[in-house]
Amino acid sequence: MTLIFIAIFMIIAGLLLGMYIQYAFLAAALFLVATLGYKTSFLLTYGYGVVNSLVLLCVPLFIAVGLLMNQSGIGKTLVEFVDIFVGRIKCGLAIVAVVASAAFGSIAGSSLATLSCIGSIMKPRFEEAGYDKGFTAALVTCSAPLGLLIPPSAHMVLYSWAGRQSLLACFLATVGPGLLLVLLLSLTSYFILRNDPNIKSREKMSYHEFLSMTKDRTVSAVPALAMPFIVLGGIYSGFFTPTEAAAVAVIYTIPVGFFIYKKLTWKNLYETLIETASSTGVIMVMIFCIMMLSRIYIMEDLPGMITEAIRNLSDNKYIILLGTNIILLIIGMIMDDTSAILLCSPIFIPILQEFGVDPIHFAAIIGVNIGIGLLSPPTAPCLYFCAGVMKVRVAERLPTTLKFLFFAWIPTLLAVTYFPELALWLPNQVIGNM
Repeated sequence: MTLIFIAIFMIIAGLLLGMYIQYAFLAAALFLVATLGYKTSFLLTYGYGVVNSLVLLCVPLFIAVGLLMNQSGIGKTLVEFVDIFVGRIKCGLAIVAVVASAAFGSIAGSSLATLSCIGSIMKPRFEEAGYDKGFTAALVTCSAPLGLLIPPSAHMVLYSWAGRQSLLACFLATVGPGLLLVLLLSLTSYFILRNDPNIKSREKMSYHEFLSMTKDRTVSAVPALAMPFIVLGGIYSGFFTPTEAAAVAVIYTIPVGFFIYKKLTWKNLYETLIETASSTGVIMVMIFCIMMLSRIYIMEDLPGMITEAIRNLSDNKYIILLGTNIILLIIGMIMDDTSAILLCSPIFIPILQEFGVDPIHFAAIIGVNIGIGLLSPPTAPCLYFCAGVMKVRVAERLPTTLKFLFFAWIPTLLAVTYFPELALWLPNQVIGNM
């Protein structure tokens, strides 16, 4: 027991000192191998076995899709499409940014790709309309993780794989929380901006101008909007496996970027493939190290020890869920999103099942927690990455970021935690009783 906690402390200390994620987990695994007497050949074989999975082909394919979407001009098309419907109401540009982030995130499946694309597109629009720079940077930052919740999501691929759950059910479980978060981010934006005298009103359009613009932008947006329907429709109908659907998404995106939006070039495509290969290599090494450490934790019955410790504190399901959320929030603050999902899924699923929590319900809970972790220091990749995209210091946007966390993200977490139907209703309707 003591050695297990020393290994956990080693991971936390390594991350706080700036050690690469995979090295921190590998160091903890090697420490437990040396002290507990596990054979390295057994763990290496196990690590190779879990990485050698067809399902994990989704990861590089979804990474490629996100990068290709960012290069192909699809983000700008989505922003212009959403702007038709909400762009001219009070604080409409803020709502455009939220909805466009959700739409782009659902296609790209990457928070940083969403932040980079939507942030760079919305920045001049916000400046022209007189929006405060700190507010706009905070809004884009807090909207970027919506891709975690609006399917298809690469994170839910990892969760379903690590936790041995239905990928389709995991995709569907995060839709309700994702839509609720879109609503709360939009409402929070409205209440923050409703009395701001600096926001310029936008020009009114005649009915005929509105119809003409709606027709043009809808036609332009159809190729972009078609992709999630192709991918999700193929998975839901059983025509594609998730891996095949991810491959179809890549094959679909390339000609759309080249021949329809004409923003994708051979140079961009080459750079995208190089970045995809680099990111995939890092993730696969990370998975390899985390799965070895996770295997040791399971063989040492860490889930059982945690379950027993929780039972000694309380057997109330709602208290257990509160404690789980606190642990996940802390983990999300010190680990990146991929590592947190891979480590927590196999450990917490059996624990929560002991207390009657459905693993599909937990998919939505962990998704929202990881999203909050992307915005919370010390790791906070979205918070820091936004500085380069929006050119606004962290101190300028932190107060507004906290407002979005407290009035949008935290309420969504509480809702999905204590109202399971928010996560389970859609899977039950599409797949059947979970």
